[in-house]
Amino acid sequence: MRSGDLPGPQQTASANAEPAGDVTPFVDRVRGTNISETTLLATDYLNHFNEIVMLIEMVPDMPEMLDEAKEWRPKSYVEHFAGLATPLHLLAIELYPHVPTKYRVPFETTIGQLEGVIDRTLRNAENALAKNDMRALRDRIGVALDPMRRLIDIAAGIIHGAQKALTQDEIDSLIGT
Repeated sequence: MRSGDLPGPQQTASANAEPAGDVTPFVDRVRGTNISETTLLATDYLNHFNEIVMLIEMVPDMPEMLDEAKEWRPKSYVEHFAGLATPLHLLAIELYPHVPTKYRVPFETTIGQLEGVIDRTLRNAENALAKNDMRALRDRIGVALDPMRRLIDIAAGIIHGAQKALTQDEIDSLIGT
């Protein structure tokens, strides 16, 4: 299940929650944490994607790692933090419904694009391995790693206050499709 298919922020907000977009009531609570005072998003979420990128990087040299990589599943922002036992995980979950739309929309779009590139890369790697075509395996993974890293960088930028996500055409041009 992709993060876009999960319950949206409006379904996780409490009945008396502030409307999405006004971060003012939360700034004092996030000051000094890894949650942005501007966006109310935390960079820790990107660790979930850095892990799969590292696994995919290993596959050309250790093809047996593909099985482990295929076990990886996308998690929504809330799912990721719900699975952690860090001091700020509950705050990250609580604040997600309050993330200003101008950040949440490009953030969720970027995460969806990243999940798509990861899924496509894993399928391409599996097909190359099924054909025992190690050159195709190396080439397909090599081509996909840069867009994955770029999308993670874009998501990090959004977490810190940027509002730009890539269009599908920009994503396609990154991976040469």
